[in-house]
Amino acid sequence: MAHSCPKSSFIYDSCKDPEKSQQEFQEIISKAPKNSEWFAFSDLYQYQGFWFTPKFLEGTILAQEQFRHQSNDIILCSYPRTGTTWLKSLSFAIMNRNNSDSLINPLHSVMPHECVPFLEVDLFQRKSIKYYPKVPLVATHLPYSLLPDSVMDSTCKLVYICRDPKDVFVSLWHFLGNVKDKETKIDEFSLQKGFDLFCNGVSLHGPYWDHVLGYWRASLEFSENILFIKYEDLKEKTSLHVKRLAEFMGYPFSLDEQREGVVEKIIEICDFHNLRNLEVNKKGEYAIFESVVVQNNKYFRKGQVGDWKNYLTAEMQERLDCIVDQKLQGSGLTLC
Repeated sequence: MAHSCPKSSFIYDSCKDPEKSQQEFQEIISKAPKNSEWFAFSDLYQYQGFWFTPKFLEGTILAQEQFRHQSNDIILCSYPRTGTTWLKSLSFAIMNRNNSDSLINPLHSVMPHECVPFLEVDLFQRKSIKYYPKVPLVATHLPYSLLPDSVMDSTCKLVYICRDPKDVFVSLWHFLGNVKDKETKIDEFSLQKGFDLFCNGVSLHGPYWDHVLGYWRASLEFSENILFIKYEDLKEKTSLHVKRLAEFMGYPFSLDEQREGVVEKIIEICDFHNLRNLEVNKKGEYAIFESVVVQNNKYFRKGQVGDWKNYLTAEMQERLDCIVDQKLQGSGLTLC
């Protein structure tokens, strides 16, 4: 089933030639390879080797043209469903820990995506903004190769989080089944169908392994500016990696803070179960785009390592592990 491009909710005013930029986006959409199997309300379009919905692609192109970094910017990078919400929470709490009101109140009254805006989603849209503090912290799902030139040419710091692709797929499948378009009813989407598409590299911001490899290789080349974290390591040794994250961000914990339990306090505030049980995350909702709304509780499903075992067969596990091993061969990185 083909879908027409939705009316734009993005702002082109800061483009050199707004009308020309809009026309160029429509031309890209009209010529891009398309897949209609993942979503009931939107096709996926391939752009420079990765797959996007029209709105994510439009935001990507605008970010590439308009985003101007600040010298102290920290950009949290991730593929969807790899620990983005947790990374946002921890980073925000680390950066704001010297102000107890900023540390406690925002994360208890608004969900983490309202504390750390998405570069390609929130900065260039006509949308209601509940709360974005003036801190040098933004996030993105963009692949490394598609980051704005202003970021690539800068010395701002990037933090990238990745996860076992089997858990990524299961979480993505659950999440996308809960993304609601206000005007379109979403049909049942089978696990097997989603799995086949994921294995073929056709998924939102995928192929997943290409997304990971881009940041992994960049982290080896620019280790001072890119911190690469595995979700499983962060879960296993949270305190160690929170200290490592704070050091990298330029907000290291002093010895006094460590003795006073500040690290543990931040971990507790950002704990998955604590965040999930907050009223705002149980009943609130987040508008990714004007017509695409997600209930906040869908960002806090389980957060477990190895939950894929409850969904994937042995054959599915072997198939995906073999694909990932082949794609990462020679890189020095393992994910499975």
